[in-house]
Amino acid sequence: MTHYCMKIEGMTCTSCERHVEHGLQSVGARAVSADFQKHQAAFEAPTTISLDTLFQSVREAGYHPVGIEILAEESASTSQPTSLDDSADYDLVIVGSGSAAFSAAIQAVSYGAKVAMVERGTIGGTCVNIGCIPSKALLRAGEIYHLAQQNPFPGLQTSVGSVNLSELVAQKDELVATLRQQKYVDLIDEYGFELISGEARFVDEKTMKVGSRRITARNFLIATGASPAIPDISGLHDTDYLTSTTALGLQNIPKRLAVIGSGYIAMELGQFFHNLGAAVTLMQRSTRLLKNSDPEISETVTQALTEQGIRLVTGATFHKVEQDGSTKRVYVTVDGEEQVIEAEQLLIATGRLPNTRSLHLEAANVKRGAHGEVLVDEYLRTSNPGIYAAGDVTMGPQFVYVAAHEGWVVAENAVGGANQKRDLRVVPGVTFTHPAIATVGLTEEQAKGQGYDIISSVLPLNAVPRAIVNRETRGVFKLIADAQTHKILGAHIVAETAGEVIYAAVLAIKFDLTIEDIRGTLAPYLTMAEGLKLVTLTVDRDVSKLSCCAG
Repeated sequence: MTHYCMKIEGMTCTSCERHVEHGLQSVGARAVSADFQKHQAAFEAPTTISLDTLFQSVREAGYHPVGIEILAEESASTSQPTSLDDSADYDLVIVGSGSAAFSAAIQAVSYGAKVAMVERGTIGGTCVNIGCIPSKALLRAGEIYHLAQQNPFPGLQTSVGSVNLSELVAQKDELVATLRQQKYVDLIDEYGFELISGEARFVDEKTMKVGSRRITARNFLIATGASPAIPDISGLHDTDYLTSTTALGLQNIPKRLAVIGSGYIAMELGQFFHNLGAAVTLMQRSTRLLKNSDPEISETVTQALTEQGIRLVTGATFHKVEQDGSTKRVYVTVDGEEQVIEAEQLLIATGRLPNTRSLHLEAANVKRGAHGEVLVDEYLRTSNPGIYAAGDVTMGPQFVYVAAHEGWVVAENAVGGANQKRDLRVVPGVTFTHPAIATVGLTEEQAKGQGYDIISSVLPLNAVPRAIVNRETRGVFKLIADAQTHKILGAHIVAETAGEVIYAAVLAIKFDLTIEDIRGTLAPYLTMAEGLKLVTLTVDRDVSKLSCCAG
């Protein structure tokens, strides 16, 4: 494998970088990192790929290669990572055992690296143990129960019995245990890296201690995740409140649930308990639900939750919380009037904070941000070039797939000798409420803030045939595009199965598709995904005056 730096003329933006990267990757190059400002692309490629082939791939992408430099050439017989420090105990030590950690470990082992993973608690991190898997399992149960109670078809008679929450939780726990074993624990032996149990703390820039054991490594990865943030409200710390973790373990359904916060965790868990019969109140400081979303998305979700019977308290100033026996009281002011919200259970869902307090990062010369997050550059290096960080501990987009991507980037850079940037240009997000909320790319406000002259198209869900047939028409599709090029910049959906639909929009944005490109596709009829095509048609025509499937 040979490492190259190719000088290239004609790149003017990050989109150009992607085109060059895709071109080189198509002929077998890997770890490609293009930089339009430096007019170059760094990559590695097998010696069997000729320079003419590499040059031609860039020309076919629409750019002009003007020279190439060989940075390093590896012996074909070696399977060891580059720049191996034989004096270190490990090539890579990973602190944490979630998605970022396992992604990095698996990729690093593929280079022949000696890898250790340090975990102080349960293997698997947030997603499988206390996040995605357990919450979505319970959300599905709550959704089925709700539909059985209130199905939208008058001729269909359904009924429900009482809910055994403890049995649902036991089934959830069994699923979590199975997936943790199959997708995490079993992989340790499969890939042959070492698990070290205990709490890690740095003692200097190249050494950490786990218990009494001193460990050195050529590179470290901090992948310790995040935990629920608890706001500073008078009396709260003297109250038996729930977090997202403990709420997933409740054995009985509360008659009344109050939730401080209204982000995706608050909405998902709030709707879950509402679907099982609890009276739910969501409270937030902001005057608008989903304040960072486009108004059409915020308004649609607000109407949907309100119609379902969930109480929304917005623009609240929190004064104090108190507990009287099993009753919790939250004292707030809204529009100048004092209110008291009472409930049997109080859920705190006001965001998350990085798990960095016990790491002694100052001893390793690793800088943190205002919230304790580990600061990293675009290559995921910290202020100490031998230490990387990935996943929720950096307080970037807190999605398991982002963490996994970042873990791979760290392994490529720390062990593979690459110069790979993390790519967060197109990150989808899904909130698993009913209707679901899915988004990718820029909002209208963000696009205008970046200087785009935009086209904005909005399609109410009652114009989507699948929604009409389902009798679930509360929702919306919104598309944002560049007015000059018609390239898709953002897509935002509130609809049943919105999370399944959004991936098509991810591909459209990543690969610079235009309004016309989407219009030119054959969208399968009576699918929610057809809404993506219909919303492009609303740019210049009234879809209500089209026949079914007409486009």
